[in-house]
Amino acid sequence: MKDPLVLFMPSGKRGRFPVGTPVLEAARQLGVYVESVCGSRATCGRCQISVQEGHFAKHGITSSHDHLSRIGPKEERYDRVRSLPEGRRLSCSALILGDLVIDVPQDTVINAQVVRKAADERVFDRNAALRMCYVEVEEPDMEKPLGDLDRLKAALAADWHFDDLDVDFHLIPKVQSILRKGEWKVTAAIHKDREDERPRLVALYPGLKNEAYGIACDIGSTTIAMHLSSLLSGRTVASAGTSNPQIRFGEDLMSRVSYVMMNPDGREAMTLAVREALNGLIDKVCAEGGVSRGDILDSVFVGNPIMHHLFLGIDPTELGGAPFALAVSGAVRVKSSQIGLPMNEGTRTYVLPCIAGHVGADAAGATLSEGPHRQDEMMLLVDIGTNAEIVLGNSSRVVAASSPTGPAFEGAEISSGQRAAPGAIERVRIDPLTLEPRFRVIGVEQWSDEPGFAEAAAATGVTGICGSGIIEVIAEMYLAGIISEDGVVDGALAERSPRILQNGRTFSYLLHDGEQRLTVTQNDVRAIQLAKAALYAGVKLLMDKQGVTQVDRIGLAGAFGTFIDPKYAMVLGLIPDCDLSRVKAVGNAAGTGARMCLLNREYRREIEETVRKIDKIETALEPRFQEHFVAAMALPNKIDAFPHLAAVVTLPERKALADASDGGRRRRRGRE
Repeated sequence: MKDPLVLFMPSGKRGRFPVGTPVLEAARQLGVYVESVCGSRATCGRCQISVQEGHFAKHGITSSHDHLSRIGPKEERYDRVRSLPEGRRLSCSALILGDLVIDVPQDTVINAQVVRKAADERVFDRNAALRMCYVEVEEPDMEKPLGDLDRLKAALAADWHFDDLDVDFHLIPKVQSILRKGEWKVTAAIHKDREDERPRLVALYPGLKNEAYGIACDIGSTTIAMHLSSLLSGRTVASAGTSNPQIRFGEDLMSRVSYVMMNPDGREAMTLAVREALNGLIDKVCAEGGVSRGDILDSVFVGNPIMHHLFLGIDPTELGGAPFALAVSGAVRVKSSQIGLPMNEGTRTYVLPCIAGHVGADAAGATLSEGPHRQDEMMLLVDIGTNAEIVLGNSSRVVAASSPTGPAFEGAEISSGQRAAPGAIERVRIDPLTLEPRFRVIGVEQWSDEPGFAEAAAATGVTGICGSGIIEVIAEMYLAGIISEDGVVDGALAERSPRILQNGRTFSYLLHDGEQRLTVTQNDVRAIQLAKAALYAGVKLLMDKQGVTQVDRIGLAGAFGTFIDPKYAMVLGLIPDCDLSRVKAVGNAAGTGARMCLLNREYRREIEETVRKIDKIETALEPRFQEHFVAAMALPNKIDAFPHLAAVVTLPERKALADASDGGRRRRRGRE
């Protein structure tokens, strides 16, 4: 029988280990960062892990608490003295007995993932759905037996022209006490999203209250980013981000759908996990901004369709297969308390519309932010994640699609890959003559060949390669001639450099030979080729639909898009040829779109109308997808020319190698 398979989340690293192996030892062998400072004496408590229960169809295993050894004396002592949270184990003491999916809780990790999704600095016209209205109300008069609430409504009608006002029921028992506390002077929070709906009194404060806040949030499959903004000034008061805890149920979106299908409480568990994370972020931005949670009166959320459904408590199973039916595609409006986000009792939540079955509210937010539908130029907007969302168009027509790139760009399924955290390699350069690399890691200013690097990196170590580093190292390997245009590692170069290592019938490249040996294997190159080919094929289908062979501008959205170098993305063939000066990282465009909708309700109408007009392309049904995919497996592409790129980068002569199993013997052919 095979040794048990152990998967660590959120890194996605996995391996097989003999029964009886400590979980901490398995983590160290895989390069998973699990803190431990007590020498496995079970006294520091930093090596806590938890087991995810259920069947994980993607990996063909069932994970259970019973697949760990029973709690022993060391863990019992730690729990008695310092208290071990429910469901947690100490990985230094817990032994592997069977297949496991292990979650490394982020609250125990000091060097946690860097979630880099700050708000941009753009200023938007304000026309929020929430208005703060100060009024002075007539005091009770025995001659005018009108109720206090009705006199409040009359004052709001006279001063603010709210003639047909609805009132949240939770306020009715409180109106009299608030009016008297404010000595008949109060501030009413009035919510009105659409022109055709009645205004609604959602909060009431004694005296003058000149502040109200809202949150805009992008629920990504890997990370969640939240911004707290003043609804009166538009200023971003605080921003915060965190890893999406749903990663422990599956790295990519289809794995999470599969988990829901295979486990009866799967949907509830994932909905609870994301809402708990959101509540934690709300507390965090409130603490940072010095704002009371009760002063948050409006909120806007975006996310891809599966995140959208799980956040709203909707079973995403129908999105797991054709025809990829959304439960709801239009905008959703709901009281925040109804979806597990208690703030003010009257707080409202608006969720942007989804474009298609796998092009979600996040793509709608990015479209609103960057506005391809507002310009004459042909703009390509790409949000690269576990599921790439692609929008292409101009003021005449906009088309959209998604491509299943998987988690390779985020470090999962890459032998030395990891998420962006201190110690991760994020920049790489390779000398084409010596094949020697130099690199930068997150948290260290110097490059690896500069004085002071070793001392600066001692605190973090060099622990793995994050997404931007993976893009650059493979692009640099191509430019240096280490891999052919077909992605085959050239084993003959082992004669020139000890960095070319033989692994059975294939070869790998040694990027760093330190405490953790970091290599780029043939399988790693293949994983990136498959991911980038899926994305590029999706882009080409949209270009076909628009009848264009070139795009005028490219926007790279999301945290990953922000930190990849456009030049290397183009060398890899991740994006089509374009003037590099017109390829820009547009940051967390989805979050910006959410913030626009928070601060101005007219943007809600704009994106609702725009989404209705976007043509949705289902890549799985397009006959030319496979053709484009095969061509895109080459670097940068087997068929498409890259003249703009060739003007700034010396592309290598085309070199075709024999199959990777031929020991590295090469067949060369000149540029055709």
